[in-house]
Amino acid sequence: MKILAIDTSGLVASCAITENGKCLAEYTLNYKMTHSQTIMPMVNEIVKMTELDLKTLDYIACSEGPGSFTGLRIGAATAKGLAHGLNIDIIPVPTLSALAYNIFNTDKLICPIMDARRNQVYTGIFRWKHGVLETVLPEDARSIDDIIEIAELNGQETIFLGDGVPVYKEKLMENTLFTLAPANCNLQRAASVAALAEVLARQGRTVNGSMFAPVYLRKPQAERELEEKVANEAKEIK
Repeated sequence: MKILAIDTSGLVASCAITENGKCLAEYTLNYKMTHSQTIMPMVNEIVKMTELDLKTLDYIACSEGPGSFTGLRIGAATAKGLAHGLNIDIIPVPTLSALAYNIFNTDKLICPIMDARRNQVYTGIFRWKHGVLETVLPEDARSIDDIIEIAELNGQETIFLGDGVPVYKEKLMENTLFTLAPANCNLQRAASVAALAEVLARQGRTVNGSMFAPVYLRKPQAERELEEKVANEAKEIK
């Protein structure tokens, strides 16, 4: 099984090629430029460097969200374009599960947190059991205080990772049961997306490119602000 995976759900842009569990190439960039500027040139580069014939790909794997609204749309458009051109399916991969996949087979709980602004994070809690990643707490948008409280009530050592960690580092470090993941595995990696995608593909969890859509969990900020404005204006009229 040969997979081209992409992730543009957060701060980094990342792409990878894997074949039967072997990572042939990975390219991850976390530097100033927008994903629309970077992701296709990155894909083209690893395709060129690995001398990949795109027609030999079995699937496109794409991080489906939650995450940055703009980033998810760019990733989805890229994945759909590639899948359509190659006439192959897409493997939708939950962003938080793929992030948790960065930390393999630990006996600790794994808690990815992605900064969602307004004191909220996209988060969930995961654990490894007999070599399989299990969901302990389903992904959702929660306040940082809420997820910290849930992790504390579990009473187990917990590894936190994701772009929300630097934002809430001081709060997290107040609990001695919490550990912060190091730089090599604390942000999105397309190789993790691809590794989890292979598992999902064997379970039949693939979709036609035309059916693939990002999972946002929350409405875009512009839409929320418009709703708030309309609600406030309605109150004033009353």
